[in-house]
Amino acid sequence: MTTETMYLKKTCTLLLLIILPTSLSLCQVAINKVEKIEFPLKYKFSSMIEEKLAQDTVPWKYQLSASDYASKSDYKNSLIQWDLAMHTRAHHLSSRELDSIKGEYRIANAIDYIAEEAKNNQIVIINEAHHNSYHRVFTKSLLQKLYSQGYTNLGLEALGNGEYLDSALNTRKYPTLETGHYIKDPQFGAMVRDALEIGYNVFAYENINHDNPREIEQAKNIEKEILAHPNEKFLIHCGFDHVLEGNHRSWGKAMAGRLSEYTGVDPLTINQVVYSEKSKPEFNPNLLQALDMKESVVLLDKNNAPLKYTRGEGWTDLMVLHPTSEYIDNRPVWLFENGNKNVSIQLNDIEIEYPVMILAYKQGEDINDAVPVDIIERTNKTDDNKMALKEGAYNILVTNGADSFKFEIEVK
Repeated sequence: MTTETMYLKKTCTLLLLIILPTSLSLCQVAINKVEKIEFPLKYKFSSMIEEKLAQDTVPWKYQLSASDYASKSDYKNSLIQWDLAMHTRAHHLSSRELDSIKGEYRIANAIDYIAEEAKNNQIVIINEAHHNSYHRVFTKSLLQKLYSQGYTNLGLEALGNGEYLDSALNTRKYPTLETGHYIKDPQFGAMVRDALEIGYNVFAYENINHDNPREIEQAKNIEKEILAHPNEKFLIHCGFDHVLEGNHRSWGKAMAGRLSEYTGVDPLTINQVVYSEKSKPEFNPNLLQALDMKESVVLLDKNNAPLKYTRGEGWTDLMVLHPTSEYIDNRPVWLFENGNKNVSIQLNDIEIEYPVMILAYKQGEDINDAVPVDIIERTNKTDDNKMALKEGAYNILVTNGADSFKFEIEVK
């Protein structure tokens, strides 16, 4: 028996469950072969995250565990860990503020509004919370619309810079595990991969000169890119408060404010962090609880002016509010939207000890290096949580950290 011995029947039925209002669509996918391989797993099993958490003593340990869960596509647990870090602290409005907003503002589709506003801007800056994969999914949903309006450059805070710069990224056309720490999250990887496929110039701007404050160096690095691409448009995806214009309460000016100062360009700044959902709906900011949202929205007054986010002397031009996630098999339903199919990977005939991690890679990408398209973990053979995959050919890796198997599928 060779390492290419068949551990499965030549043809295996995979259920591709497309979430539709009233029906499920099934199809059969042929598996060519199952091969036992050596595979250096670089993601943590849940048990490893919890073990480290139990031993860790640093005050920010739950923030680290939230990031670890996000990197392995476990959105639900990333929210739980973040709430443990922040004690479910949320941005709540007073009853008076809430009533005023509900009376004076209407909801509008966020993607359509941002795409329209971006026509009159050269720079769009949007933030993320580093534990929240949906923020990356939302920015990804803007890429094609903004590109069609001339936004051809994408700056990512999460990209390694300096000695950690992935200089081959724009020619290779997909991210690797060394491209950036947060980019290990398959949803962040998908954003980068889509941007490269669309045609964006993807660039790093993180501070590498620690003699100057981080906000100044980030802004200067973006300014250099703007000067190198005159008359072009830029989308910047940053973390948390770097999106603030005006004065930050601790930093003087954040990256966005510094960039405006250095370039003379007033950016369109978008905050999708401040009203992010929590691990349970009852923990959510009361503005989210008060609005009946089925999609990501902005709030507009009677003059179509958006509700800004303000904090002291800092602000963003608008806020995006996302609906509370619903789940299927502990995975958010939004994973299976935008062309992703709900794919059941059957492992009944593979002899391997559990728990296992299942990783999907686009064919043609290096499975030892590339950021996976999706990741799921199964604790036993009866688990049947699904993968979110678009149509196409994939290498599927199944591993428990010691034994690993690879096979190919085609999602149609």
